[in-house]
Amino acid sequence: MDGDSLHLTARALRFDVDYRKLLGEFRGRANVLRAFYYTAIVDNQDYSGVRPLLDWLDYNGFTVVSKPVKEFSDERGRRKFKGSMGIDLAVGVMQLSEQLDEIFLFSGDGGFSSLVRAVQRRGVRVTVVSSCSTQPTVIADELRRQADDFIDLAQLQSRIERNSGRMEEHM
Repeated sequence: MDGDSLHLTARALRFDVDYRKLLGEFRGRANVLRAFYYTAIVDNQDYSGVRPLLDWLDYNGFTVVSKPVKEFSDERGRRKFKGSMGIDLAVGVMQLSEQLDEIFLFSGDGGFSSLVRAVQRRGVRVTVVSSCSTQPTVIADELRRQADDFIDLAQLQSRIERNSGRMEEHM
């Protein structure tokens, strides 16, 4: 899971993901070997809003892969942040691809099209989970076309949406 992409897609569809339900949904579709959640985090903040989610995921069946974002100043002196987990996600997929029959890639990033092609050449089926139900769409056309199958997150919403309430109960 490209955590940032999944979060932005769900937000564009106006719902929060219940990760327990999400994992259950995909365990019902396949034998889930690992559920990886990739995200860049801002480490120098006193409190990161994503930290409780990452801790919960880590204790509830997900393998969290994170790294700190890099902070820099642009030519006008404005603080900017840069953090991408694309390479980390691609390396992880390639490392596991010889042991897998299918990968569910939660991302709409067209940069993953070459990764999808590479694992397909190894005989791995790739299902991309993102959305074309948003305006504008959050999935790159080339990624959707390259995938063996596509699942629109909007179609899963009723089964994976988080109810309001305490995070521990509804993640």
